[in-house]
Amino acid sequence: MKNIIDVKNLSKSFDISSKKPGLKGTIAHFFNRKTKSLRVINDISFEIKEGEIVGFLGANGAGKTTILKILCGLIYPSQGSILVSGFLPFRRKDNFLKNITLIMGQKQQLIWDLPPIESFYLNAAIYDLDRFEAKKRIKKLSDMLEIDEELFIPVRKLSLGQRMKSELLAALIHEPNILFLDEPTLGLDINAQRNLRKFLKKYNKETNATICLTSHYMKDITSLCKRVICVHNGSISYDGKLDLLLNKLSPIKEILLVCRSEEDAIKLQNSGFSIKNKTKNEITIIVENKSITTSLKTILDNFDIEDLYINEPPVDEIIGKILIKKDYDI
Repeated sequence: MKNIIDVKNLSKSFDISSKKPGLKGTIAHFFNRKTKSLRVINDISFEIKEGEIVGFLGANGAGKTTILKILCGLIYPSQGSILVSGFLPFRRKDNFLKNITLIMGQKQQLIWDLPPIESFYLNAAIYDLDRFEAKKRIKKLSDMLEIDEELFIPVRKLSLGQRMKSELLAALIHEPNILFLDEPTLGLDINAQRNLRKFLKKYNKETNATICLTSHYMKDITSLCKRVICVHNGSISYDGKLDLLLNKLSPIKEILLVCRSEEDAIKLQNSGFSIKNKTKNEITIIVENKSITTSLKTILDNFDIEDLYINEPPVDEIIGKILIKKDYDI
């Protein structure tokens, strides 16, 4: 599988100015403007293969959206080299633009007072699609997104979930090979989020499109992305498999065991396992991930267990550790 995105030693700095408050500060700033350079992306390198779904994780202001904007050519890099589908993004060549799309959860491209279908045909014309081909693609995507009558209702009268589906259709009508998604489920309810994730999985499977995703909804990341890139203060702190990272940050599991009698619970308590707590015939033990299978086999073979529950630590809590750490030795 070939690389579709190659980034090497990429950096981005912005010149920003500051002034003191009030009229006096404004006048002084007008005649003596002071600026300083703020580096938001710091010497990052990564590669993404064709067909991958990669999640970018990081706190607010870490640089995730800036990276996506550089990848799609909206921002010119300060240093380093970058190739997306064989193109230099910042040159914005027609063939490059026909291969990508950018969807931002807080932005919209649909015309507010017109039905979405009008925006779809406008986008089709921009990408040189004839009416017949545009109609065929709209039908295919609307079936995948499970929207129909909504296409003929003014955008301002659609729900947020319906608008997001329409935004996706408008962004995908030219069948891009690379999708840049910045908080695509922002503000959506649980059902709308689930439907959107379902669509993205299906679209990736059917078209082998590459998807670069940022989201603060951890379900988006865990459902879609096998690989994550963690960004901390403009630098990459981790790039690899999500499962490996979660196991590294949470190497143990808690197992709640419900014994048939309190006597069995007492025997289990004295059997050498690490005990977190015990209440009558219920006992919670702590087991390392690597030994969970052998531990459960030993328990089930030697004790009369009525039921058991394996408690996973909340993903949000684990991801919170990612956002404040600089690197991971994995």
